Amino acid sequence: MRKPVGNPSGKLVNFNVMDIGRLALAACFLIAVFLFVTNLSAGLDRNATLLIVAAVIGGYMAMNIGANDSANNVGPAVGAGALTLGSAIVIAVIFEGSGALIAGGEVVKTIKKGIIDPALIRDTDTFIWVMMAALLSAALWVNIATISGAPVSTTHSIVGGVLGAGVAAGGFGIADWGQVQKIVASWVISPGLGGLIAASFLYTIKRTILYKKDMRSAAQKVVPILIGCMGWAFTTYMIIKGLKKSIISNSMSTFLWLYWPDLLLLFWSIWSCG
Repeated sequence: MRKPVGNPSGKLVNFNVMDIGRLALAACFLIAVFLFVTNLSAGLDRNATLLIVAAVIGGYMAMNIGANDSANNVGPAVGAGALTLGSAIVIAVIFEGSGALIAGGEVVKTIKKGIIDPALIRDTDTFIWVMMAALLSAALWVNIATISGAPVSTTHSIVGGVLGAGVAAGGFGIADWGQVQKIVASWVISPGLGGLIAASFLYTIKRTILYKKDMRSAAQKVVPILIGCMGWAFTTYMIIKGLKKSIISNSMSTFLWLYWPDLLLLFWSIWSCG
């Protein structure tokens, strides 16, 4: 196992030539999104400009999610020395991207019309601006939090953005406060429930692996069971919700063309992080 990763300088931001390269690559990614969507929307009406702006803001939000939410997920493994930063980036890109494409439809549905009622907004253009304002405000907040080194939830940010923009556009009656209460309750329940489950797993691992004389043999028996529990949980979700909620594109060529800047950013990050 590698030694835990430290930060000798104690600074949240260590800006150097490599960081300038990353910043330039991020700018190239947004430019690529702009050019792609501009080409894609060439035959559209006046809403083409809104689509392009929304896509660029979405790309900006996506980078912030990678910088903060993904760091939350893989940070403990990197900090403990179980993974290199490059390996963690690969895992995050593959599995977080797959999770969003395969099982993200239900959350998209909630964000789209579970927090506010679009029917109470007077016209389509206003609804577009509401969602764009929510996306931009959430992206800016996550960016500020990331610069400050604060782990925040992009889910909390976008829910607050949609709720605030919706109330500003249509008044307090536009919000589904019952649904909002459920979402806020989940924010309180999730950390406690997650901590309880994590403590249970840690106790199980200690009793069945770490306290055994032959830890390798014990791990070979117990780890497959733990992985099976993880697989069971995700499979159960897929059975209940179904693949009909997935966001997978039918065209692999379209997918590759749309996400080639992400792949380029991935390989650059792996190379620069060693």
